[in-house]
Amino acid sequence: MNSQLVSIFLTFGSFAVLLFIIGIYCILAGYNLIRALIGVELLIKAVTLFLIVAGFASGHLELAQSLIITMIVIEVVMITIAVGIVVGIYRKTGSLDARNIRNLKG
Repeated sequence: MNSQLVSIFLTFGSFAVLLFIIGIYCILAGYNLIRALIGVELLIKAVTLFLIVAGFASGHLELAQSLIITMIVIEVVMITIAVGIVVGIYRKTGSLDARNIRNLKG
């Protein structure tokens, strides 16, 4: 492999791993539902970045781009539904604390 390619892979790959770790931390650190949604977004962005780097390193950038476009569409739908659920929980409980979800019935 080319040394420039290895350098690009290590730089952006390590950034993708860092984004992934920050996303996991956002999900697990607290009980705020908005923070959890931001953590999910960071996880998806880390996977997207890693797919770009892997596609570039393997020479299959077109395949990586098509996978990323599909991921973006799925991500938008998923986050839209999740935000709708969070808004419904906020209207019902008056709080964004995930511990209040246990009190919901019916």
